[in-house]
Amino acid sequence: MTTVAWLRQQALGWSLGVHRSLPDVVADLEFVQYDPIRSPARAQDLILRHRVGDYRVGDLDRSYPELDVDEDYLYAYGFVARRLRPVLYPRRHRHSPDGRYRPEGLAADVLAFVRGHGVTHPRDLNAHFGTSRAQNGWGGTSQATTLALEHLHHFGLLRVARREGGVRLYEPAAPLGRAMAPAKRAATLVLRVARNLAPISESALFKTMTYVVRGLVPARTVVKELVASGALESRDIDGIRYVWPADLEPVDTEPAAQVRLLAPFDPVVWDRSRFEHLWGWPYRFEAYVPAAKRTMGYYAMPLLWRDHVIGWANCTYEGGKTTVDVGFAGSRPRQRAFTTALDEEKLRLTTFLTPR
Repeated sequence: MTTVAWLRQQALGWSLGVHRSLPDVVADLEFVQYDPIRSPARAQDLILRHRVGDYRVGDLDRSYPELDVDEDYLYAYGFVARRLRPVLYPRRHRHSPDGRYRPEGLAADVLAFVRGHGVTHPRDLNAHFGTSRAQNGWGGTSQATTLALEHLHHFGLLRVARREGGVRLYEPAAPLGRAMAPAKRAATLVLRVARNLAPISESALFKTMTYVVRGLVPARTVVKELVASGALESRDIDGIRYVWPADLEPVDTEPAAQVRLLAPFDPVVWDRSRFEHLWGWPYRFEAYVPAAKRTMGYYAMPLLWRDHVIGWANCTYEGGKTTVDVGFAGSRPRQRAFTTALDEEKLRLTTFLTPR
């Protein structure tokens, strides 16, 4: 009988797995979410430290030029395996009658500049094009040339070469080549996201994929077809239908007596509706909530003990010392094993945050 306990076992076993090298993990995941907040580290580093042996903060940024990845958008912004490029592009341009993106005006001029100069910092464009501003997607304004860079990146004409001080430097992207059939692209994308977030509820997969496959095939249609074909396996648990790629082998190992402090965007906790179903309480990410209204803290990290997320922790790192303030959704475990495991996780976190 399939139970919530079984679902937890698969969610943790499929996602966390065993420690391997950074290139191997990135190649397997094919996507690691990015977030700029550093508290105590950025999301991508916090995600990878549970999956890569001897991982230290900033290792992904330092290795980025040598890894076969690009900064890009899958179901969120992050680091995407370059082999997914043929299924990500071409992206549909909703303001174009035929959906094709053709740079015009300033965007065309910026593209020509980058193609002529190679790796380009946004400030390199200021002297050439000026510092006029334009409305951005957040309701404010940004430099028009920076928005042009971002637009060209979104449509696959530029890629992020590296970052300097958090600022993206761009270079020309490889030609897109012949486009794959829309149905094949959509199916590949759905299976990739379903693998990263497995097992994911069918309704959450519909919602997550709606933007990703826009202009290709309706998300609901492609998910239903993958279930019908057997490429996605499905199971109803408490009236919720969960799906996952059929080639994932079921996990039957018992959870280790270990504490893990997870990033708010870790695949284990990414789907908040699944989180509440698996662990029985609502976790909230409150970095953008006014301080007076926060109940967990600015950057509360879910606290996983064995196979239960039992609370959260807010962490700081200063002067080589890590401070961890813990809160619990229920009562604190009384076992000495938990206290020992929490101390061990604090030590691992300090090592991770210590520069090489």
